[in-house]
Amino acid sequence: MARAPKVVENYGTGRRKCAIARVWLTPGEGKITVNGRDFKEYLGRPLLEILVQSPFEALNLSGRYDIKATATGGGITGQAGALKLGICRALLELDTEFRPKLKAEGFLTRDSRIKESKKYGRKKARRGFQFVKR
Repeated sequence: MARAPKVVENYGTGRRKCAIARVWLTPGEGKITVNGRDFKEYLGRPLLEILVQSPFEALNLSGRYDIKATATGGGITGQAGALKLGICRALLELDTEFRPKLKAEGFLTRDSRIKESKKYGRKKARRGFQFVKR
């Protein structure tokens, strides 16, 4: 029985806020799917679509690779940021020559801003309860 030819896949994990994206990069025609849906339908906002495609634009690789990704946790904006970082890490696994360009554009830095945890005696992390004088 003949085996199917091995497809070259590059993997990258991206995180932003509470969102985690697992990204597989394969040679193709530029189709991006997130959780089994087209990424434009999944994200729903043009700004987030531009954010996800920005690593390809920076490297002039638009339309050369297919992306299959799973995103969990957080909201849509966090998931889009996680997808961007996952794509960049998968591109680095593909070719390390991309590193200087991606680093100069700031694509390899994980955005560490997360929600601050709530404190006791307060309504949220820093906001206190409303003061009533009388």
